[in-house]
Amino acid sequence: MEKLFNESVTVLNGVGAKRAEALKKLGIETLWDLFTYFPFRYEDLTVQDIETIEDRQKVVLQGTAIAQAHVQYYGYKKSRLSFRINVDHVIVPITFFNQPYLAQQIVEGEEIKVFGTWDASRMQLSGIKIIGGSTVNKNEKFEPIYHSSKEISHAVIKKLVVQAWDKYQGEIQEVIPEELISKYQLIPIKEAIYNMHFPKSPAVMDTARSTIVFMEFLIFQLRVQYRRLQHKNIGTGQAIHYNLERLKIFFSSLSFELTKAQKEAVNAISADMKRPIQMYRLLQGDVGSGKTIVAAGAIVAAQSANVQSAFMAPTEILAEQHFQSLQAIYKDFDINVVLLTSSTSAKERRELLIDLKKGKIDCVVGTHALIQEDVIFSHLGLVVIDEQHRFGVNQRKDLREKGEHPDVLFMTATPIPRTLSMTAYGEMDVTTINEMPPGRLPIKTYWIRKKQLKNLMNTIMKELKKDSQIYVISPLIEESDALDLENATRLAEIYRQTFSPAYRVALLHGRMQAIDKEEIMQQFKKHEIDILVSTTVIEVGVDVSNATMMVIHDADRFGLAQLHQLRGRVGRGQKQSYCILVADPKGENGVKRMQIMTESTDGFKISQKDLEMRGPGEYFGKKQSGLPEFKVADIVEDESVLEAARYEAADLLMAETFLQNDAYHNLRTSVGIEDGRINDILD
Repeated sequence: MEKLFNESVTVLNGVGAKRAEALKKLGIETLWDLFTYFPFRYEDLTVQDIETIEDRQKVVLQGTAIAQAHVQYYGYKKSRLSFRINVDHVIVPITFFNQPYLAQQIVEGEEIKVFGTWDASRMQLSGIKIIGGSTVNKNEKFEPIYHSSKEISHAVIKKLVVQAWDKYQGEIQEVIPEELISKYQLIPIKEAIYNMHFPKSPAVMDTARSTIVFMEFLIFQLRVQYRRLQHKNIGTGQAIHYNLERLKIFFSSLSFELTKAQKEAVNAISADMKRPIQMYRLLQGDVGSGKTIVAAGAIVAAQSANVQSAFMAPTEILAEQHFQSLQAIYKDFDINVVLLTSSTSAKERRELLIDLKKGKIDCVVGTHALIQEDVIFSHLGLVVIDEQHRFGVNQRKDLREKGEHPDVLFMTATPIPRTLSMTAYGEMDVTTINEMPPGRLPIKTYWIRKKQLKNLMNTIMKELKKDSQIYVISPLIEESDALDLENATRLAEIYRQTFSPAYRVALLHGRMQAIDKEEIMQQFKKHEIDILVSTTVIEVGVDVSNATMMVIHDADRFGLAQLHQLRGRVGRGQKQSYCILVADPKGENGVKRMQIMTESTDGFKISQKDLEMRGPGEYFGKKQSGLPEFKVADIVEDESVLEAARYEAADLLMAETFLQNDAYHNLRTSVGIEDGRINDILD
């Protein structure tokens, strides 16, 4: 197997430097990459009965060529190839465009198979390809279709797979342990690879796919769980011996009592901090569930042990929000919290960095500016990373490696479905706050059509007369020819015309300078602005208790998780709050999303629906979020297989024989384990 993992595809005929580079862009560098570059779909090449074919259906017809093909040339490099075949005594005209070379495969009186699109009104076929001529395999039942590119075609990939199979199939060795093949009724990996590329029937394809899916999940789970075991080795972190009494005093000084879920989170984090192992925990909870106060308690614990904390947020607005929240929380506690962002003045930054290095600062709140080389801590013990999926893998890694392996607490207000927790966050311990603080009124959500805007304006006016504030969200900043959407600039003008001068309307968007955005947000918080028209820049980080209505225009253009995040910007105070979705969805999915939002305020249910509807690739947006890319497996469709693989991976790692037994050598190689340690595959 090592040969397949290490041997370059350049050993194949026809793969020079240029083609190798084209293959590399598709993720194919080694023979193993090629063997596991599976088709994304198959075309059924089974011959069909002419009487059962529907109009515009892609079909395969088999018949006898009545005469030699005729090629007619017209225009520049344009041609029409025409011939007729006899299909069960029905004469069918066949036409191919711009493929004159196919004429040599058509011999009068010989059987031929043609794949094309059926025109029922004319009883003729627009040919796509000949699959049964003088030079083609007539027994082919399914045509594998591979993802290709401008530089390298599907046909070339198929030829390379065939060549690799003929020359190197003998190098393929079993990866999945025999006991698991038997337990889950799988097939040998060599057979599975062959049947993925050259299937004889749908049943054969399904069995092959099941085996490949299990292999992908098993390898991934072994990587994640083995890395997690290594991470938990004694000595990989620092034991923070905090003052328990000071922590109790802090929580008892609050004007409210923690929920049961918050207390459980505090206990789990505190236990992690005491261990001489680097904490690597994800704290997830719905918007407003009280994650910040839990993190604030961890910062108090760190300060009581004379170690510093860093609190990193993805945007300046959110960093400012956390800074102000922590200052308010610690008003009666002697904890020095500072803010460091790219907007911090040069002089203030120099002084701040000196104090940080001397240990005069207990907690620094900031953006990615915290991971710059000149930011040096006296003794960093705790790192809190909020909305962590918005940071790249390397950014998260850089911060958690600052100092002497500080404890790391990740937080997210994007509830994460369990399957994503097992993949994107498999290395982390996960704590969930699944209950809201008492007394919070559920946000009422309504969906209206654009033709109901007049009624919406009347509703907004009633809310404004209650001295409340309004968010208005648009997906675009300026006019777009490509998308027929309301845009923030135009919306701001509409709202000004409707509500000014009695009520103050402002516009906020991501292209504004940070200082201007901050000024507008401060004005909104101080109620110097009544209606804030914005793009999704306010999705996180704005906490205005007097805001009671969230109006989202073209709501069908947003994913469910994002809509839920936006909705969570209201309902922070004692007043009843509302979310109005304005949308004319054209498709069934758009309608379904609107219905889900009006029926549920449970972020975990909504995130699961979002995952099911959009798929894992779209859930987080950026690939750098750390979500693994499986070649065949689908974490939604194959959730039960993921669970089984997770269980089996844990079982294998518990057995002492896994790291030594030669029977697991190929599996260890696939995982990337060498000499008892795992390669940096996941970094």
